[in-house]
Amino acid sequence: MQVTETLNEGLKRAYTITVTAAELDAKVQEKLIEAQPEVELKGFRKGKVPLAILKKQFGQRILGDAMQDAIDGAMKDHFDKSGDRPALQPEVKMVGGETWAEGQDVVVEMSYDCLPPIPELDASQITLDRLVVKADDASVEEALKNLAATAQNFEDRKKGTKAKDGDQVVIDFKGSVDGDYFEGGTAEDYPLVLGSGSFIPGFEEQLVGVKAGEEKNVEVSFPAEYGAKHLAGKAAVFECTVKAVKEPKAAEIDDEMAKKYGAEDLAALKAQIAERLEAEYKGASRAVMKRALLDQLDGMVKFDLPAALVEAEANQIAHQLWHEEHPEEQGHNHGNIEATDEHKTLAERRVRLGLLLAEIGRKAEVQVTDAEMTQAVLNAARQYPGQERQFFEFVQKNPQMQQQLRAPLFEDKVVDHIVAGAKVTEKEISKDDLQKAVEALDDM
Repeated sequence: MQVTETLNEGLKRAYTITVTAAELDAKVQEKLIEAQPEVELKGFRKGKVPLAILKKQFGQRILGDAMQDAIDGAMKDHFDKSGDRPALQPEVKMVGGETWAEGQDVVVEMSYDCLPPIPELDASQITLDRLVVKADDASVEEALKNLAATAQNFEDRKKGTKAKDGDQVVIDFKGSVDGDYFEGGTAEDYPLVLGSGSFIPGFEEQLVGVKAGEEKNVEVSFPAEYGAKHLAGKAAVFECTVKAVKEPKAAEIDDEMAKKYGAEDLAALKAQIAERLEAEYKGASRAVMKRALLDQLDGMVKFDLPAALVEAEANQIAHQLWHEEHPEEQGHNHGNIEATDEHKTLAERRVRLGLLLAEIGRKAEVQVTDAEMTQAVLNAARQYPGQERQFFEFVQKNPQMQQQLRAPLFEDKVVDHIVAGAKVTEKEISKDDLQKAVEALDDM
């Protein structure tokens, strides 16, 4: 077996790998001997089929496996000896292709961009501000008012008052299509909050202005994609009797309300709110500091980038942005999307920082634990209520999905590792200033 270098320019590498016919035949023989004990053929006891017959029967199938094993082994030996780490899966082409015949040498061409040497980072040269925001009384009170609005009750409006958006109307209704009442279209004493969007589009709007005791026919059409196929797209009439019109009343901010939210009293609820707010502020502050860190790293460390990796990233960015601008296009049945110079510049930054963080994490032996991965899967599964088990099974069988969940965990742990060695100054600011700093991230 011979590996001959044909290209060595910058990060680009190319080699010719030759597997002789004799080596390949020996590999086939080895596989036949390995399989012989388990083979049963008519006229022979298990494990006693002669190798010549096995070769005639299974030789062509084993030849393909032997060829792949030989090439894979040659590639592994090459990477072990050279120390090269390919940026992407190497491109491998068989010389001769379909013209190759059994008994000939196998010659393949392998090419790839190798990962560059990455300079050491001196984290002590990095200076960062950790923005600190305290949960002040005003913020806690604002959060309390929002909770009180969420825990609102409804009280009867004065007799004769017209219902408006946000009011609750208590109704009896019967729905019909083409004059026939349909199953599931009838209810009594149903409390409906106008403007909640909980009924068919157009239903709630027609009840704005009704009074208690009034009867009203509401005419709507079921959406074309409605779950019940016999009603989808059909025009319907709902005969409604308005039994009450109620206005929303925010809950009293007191110990009773606090108990509804699992706190012992109002003071304990305020403490919980303050703790939650400061956790939110801390998360936002971390995002601002992480961006500042990445900006500094991008300016501090320079090295050659694998062209194939930058091109792949630029194309991905271009596709993602195109789909964001064309949300109606769900698939990939569209024309070619060219990556712009702006996309390529952003791709270079992402690739540079990705390689740098990966190398720092590798040298620091940063690991994502099984417990951290399990928690990440749990968090992701919450996006699919009722299908959590299926999501878990999907992740278990999908290495690419596992990597998607692991990658941000690894990156955050590497960021923490760098920050631990940097010069960090705590800077207390207001909630509004933190909000402006977070909004500025979206403008970059």
